[in-house]
Amino acid sequence: MTNSMAHSRGRRNPADGKAPVRRAAAAVGVLFLVIGVLGFIPGITTHYGDLKFAGHDSDAKLLGLFQTSVLHNIVHLLFGVAGLLLARTVSGARTFLIGGGAIYLVLWLYGVVVDHNSGANFIPLNGADNWLHFLLGVGMIALGLLLTRNRNRR
Repeated sequence: MTNSMAHSRGRRNPADGKAPVRRAAAAVGVLFLVIGVLGFIPGITTHYGDLKFAGHDSDAKLLGLFQTSVLHNIVHLLFGVAGLLLARTVSGARTFLIGGGAIYLVLWLYGVVVDHNSGANFIPLNGADNWLHFLLGVGMIALGLLLTRNRNRR
């Protein structure tokens, strides 16, 4: 089979011939979508009755650990959609992973410096969220950089 035939076949079958950075961006996008949906499910989100649209007084916690709100869940859903849309190209996938990772590092830094009991904690964030955002930021940037070292990949 010629290289162009393999490339063409890869486009018809999304599981075959997709660049690793595109698969990673799509996987991260799906993960964000799942997290966003889970944030709206009572039981998986503890204290669901205390879920607020935004603000530090939302006492709902995803998996009983990560403070969440309707706004927080919507942000996860939007990140998921962005990941899936940008995963359609190598450059888009790289942009999503590196840019999204940078956004999560800024969010981590914000969570570290903001008073968690003030109105400035509008998302809301707690210590568990901060560590998760740090790991997501570093992980997404690492994926974006490591999986595009060879820019000839499609």
